[in-house]
Amino acid sequence: MTISNLLDFTEGGWNGPYRIVECKKALSPSKLPGIDHALNPYGGCGHGCIYCYAPELTYTEWDEWDTIKIRAGIEGRLGKELSNIKGTVGIGTTTDPYQPAEERFELTRKCLIKLKEKKVRIHLHTKSDLILRDIPILKEMDGEVAVTITSVDERISKIIEPNAPLPARRLNALKTLTDAGVNTYALAGPIMSVLEGFEDEYVDAVVSTGTKRMYIDDLNERPLLKMRTDAANVRASPKAREKIRSLAESRGIRVFDVF
Repeated sequence: MTISNLLDFTEGGWNGPYRIVECKKALSPSKLPGIDHALNPYGGCGHGCIYCYAPELTYTEWDEWDTIKIRAGIEGRLGKELSNIKGTVGIGTTTDPYQPAEERFELTRKCLIKLKEKKVRIHLHTKSDLILRDIPILKEMDGEVAVTITSVDERISKIIEPNAPLPARRLNALKTLTDAGVNTYALAGPIMSVLEGFEDEYVDAVVSTGTKRMYIDDLNERPLLKMRTDAANVRASPKAREKIRSLAESRGIRVFDVF
């Protein structure tokens, strides 16, 4: 069977750089808290976030990171592997499962259907409102969904995460998911200096979504990542982290550290 036979996708829509690879293994062991197996339907990411540490983690050059690997046949491989595993499957542990390529290739949606059929608990992370497309599936699944909220300032967002959905769209996604009965939380991270002075506004925005939990993540200043954040005059901010924690807890949100 050729790779092309393994892939069924929607014509049109997103047309960024990509290459199709055959998926030989869908799941990998995870050491993340509360996650037993990692599932990443795509390799690379089109969001272009300057604070992304995944290229270094996966030994990928930054200028190659936005050439997306479309893992053809992943849903079929996943279906076979699910017969032999137990525990929670983390979706999007390395790359965003709802990045722009998902609109065209729908690998995440196909995987969700397999996971739902097998009644597998999931833990999904995204910063895209494309996830709203799959609310009917997610409502019938056990697990939790996190939406990353990095800033509430559109101008800042365009600088530090140029191709990701703007904050208002993410906040709306978090609210819509929560209102639909999906178990949600806000992933506040990485906490950076761009939030200093805007902590009240940030927490108010998260509170408005109705979610009752927030996980805080620090900026992981790996060497190559730090070159990008230094160029944008962005740094880690323990000050903003602690103020956001205090404000959120005072407004009825339970706050946890990612690690």
